Amino acid sequence: MTAMKLYTKKGDRGQTSLFSGRRAAKCDPRVAAVGDLDELSASLGLARVAYPDANDLLCCAQKALYTIGAIVSAESRQIDIVLADAETEALEAEIDRATDALPPLRDFIYPGEAEASARLHMARAVARRAERSIAALEEPAAPENVLAYLNRLSDLLFALARLADQQSGHADRMLGG
Repeated sequence: MTAMKLYTKKGDRGQTSLFSGRRAAKCDPRVAAVGDLDELSASLGLARVAYPDANDLLCCAQKALYTIGAIVSAESRQIDIVLADAETEALEAEIDRATDALPPLRDFIYPGEAEASARLHMARAVARRAERSIAALEEPAAPENVLAYLNRLSDLLFALARLADQQSGHADRMLGG
């Protein structure tokens, strides 16, 4: 049996195919947004390695990112892929669980007192960029629940970063103190 080749050569001239079937320049905002989601998933992979306590949770987030990528890449094409509101609600429950275990936040903090928190903060920053990229899309705009999910994911990553610092014996390093 011949192995499938990894390369197709179809993107050699700076274009790629979206799930909608449209060929788009690799600098197209929709292609860039999907790329930001891919980078976010890779960042979550790094965070999973550094903070195994959140492995299952972050794996679920990576799965949701594939769903979001399909939705964004489908453009106006009708697909049977949806991001359930329960996905965002699950993130909210995890955010509440994490913040209940943390001292109140009184000021801005410097990211990353330990490796796990630094990787979680990096993933948070990538999540915020992906959210901005997707929010900027027009015709069609991304569904509101996609933006809500990415917003909550960045909040969760912030809370997990603080929790990782606390669990490794580091206190929040506050901007004002």
